[in-house]
Amino acid sequence: MRIVVVGVLAESILTFRGELLRSMAQHGHDVLAVAPDDDDFVRATLAGMGVGYTTVPLHRAGMNPWHDIRTVVALARTFRAFRADAVLTYAAKPVVYGSIAARLAGVRRRAALITGVGSALAGGAGLRRRTLAQILRVLYLVGLRQVQLVFFQNPDDERLFRDLGLVGDRHRVVRVNGSGVDLVKFSPSPLPPPPIRFLMLSRLIRDKGVVEYVEAARRVRQAFPMVRIQLLGAMDPNPSAISPAQLEAWRSAGDIEYLGSTSDVRPFLAEAHVCVLPSYGEGMPRSVLEAMAMGRAILTTDVAGCRETVQEGQNGYLVQARSSASLADGMLRMLDDQDRLESMGRASRALAEQRFDVHTVNRTIIDAMGLA
Repeated sequence: MRIVVVGVLAESILTFRGELLRSMAQHGHDVLAVAPDDDDFVRATLAGMGVGYTTVPLHRAGMNPWHDIRTVVALARTFRAFRADAVLTYAAKPVVYGSIAARLAGVRRRAALITGVGSALAGGAGLRRRTLAQILRVLYLVGLRQVQLVFFQNPDDERLFRDLGLVGDRHRVVRVNGSGVDLVKFSPSPLPPPPIRFLMLSRLIRDKGVVEYVEAARRVRQAFPMVRIQLLGAMDPNPSAISPAQLEAWRSAGDIEYLGSTSDVRPFLAEAHVCVLPSYGEGMPRSVLEAMAMGRAILTTDVAGCRETVQEGQNGYLVQARSSASLADGMLRMLDDQDRLESMGRASRALAEQRFDVHTVNRTIIDAMGLA
C-alpha cells in the first residue's frame, strides 16, 4: 500500500511522526512524508528509514484564499503522482486542505489526526477571537467531511468536535494517547543536586503560557532567590509569538534563564527537577511526555491534553490556565514538597510506561487505518 502523511513542518514530521513513519515502512508499505519546508537533514533521516519526503506550498499562519487553493492543488497532484492508497493528515491546515485534496485525488483511505486545538476553536472574549473561531469551525467542518477516520489525542477535543458537529456518525473515531514517547531514548535520569530547577519546554507563543510562567517566576524568586527557572524553546512565526525584544527584556531583568533552542532536550531535562507547561490547551504535550519518561515531576494546567498527564499529587500538580498566581502557587508547592520530587518522578515514569509508549500509540493508528 502507498501511504502519504502530511504535516505542517519538516521538523514535526520527523520529531512527532518519525517512529510512525518507520513503523509503516516496516510493515512493507511505500511511505511519503509531506511538509512545506525543505530540510536536507529530515530528508536524509527519513530516507534512512525507507521513507520518502517532498514539499508543497503551505503557509502555517494566515488565511489567504489564493495560497490555500494553491496548497490544495499541489497536495492533490502529489497524491495522484504517488498513487496514494491512504492519506493521514495532522495539524489544522494539513487536516483541512490535505483532506480536501485527498478526496479530490480519489484516495480511498482518508484519516485525520487532531493534535490539539488550543483555545482557538472554542473562541473566547473579543470579536477577533470569535471570528477566527467561526472561520476555523467552518474549515474543519468542510475538511473532516472528506475523511472516514478521525483520531483524537484527548477526550476534551473529541467532546468539543462532537458538540460543534464537526464529527458525527459518518466518522469512525479512535482515541490515541498523544504522539507517544520513546521509552528507550527517553530513559530515567537521576535528579541533579540542588538548587531546584524548573524547566519549561515550549515554542515561544502566548498560548503555551509563557507570559504566566515569567510572571510566576518573579513571585517564586522573591521567596526562593536560589531557585533556577528556565525556558527552552524556539522563536515562532505565530501571530501570538513572544517577540525577541520581550524575551531579551525578561532575560536581562533576571526573570528567567533563556536556554535557546535545541534538537535534543534530554540533557536539559536531565538537569531539571520539575517540568512546567502552563499551556492553554494541547492535544497531548510531547515535552511533558518526554519529561515523564525521564522521571520528572510535572506541573501543568488543568486543560485539554495536559490534565491527562498528571495524577494529582502522585506525579505532579495541576494549576489553573491563564493564571500566573495559580502557577506560582504550584511552583511553591513543589518547593515545599521537594523531598517528594524523586518519588513523583518515578510515578511519572510508571505512567509513561502504562499509557504513552510510542509503539503502542503507533500500533493503534496502523491497526485503525488497516495498515497492519
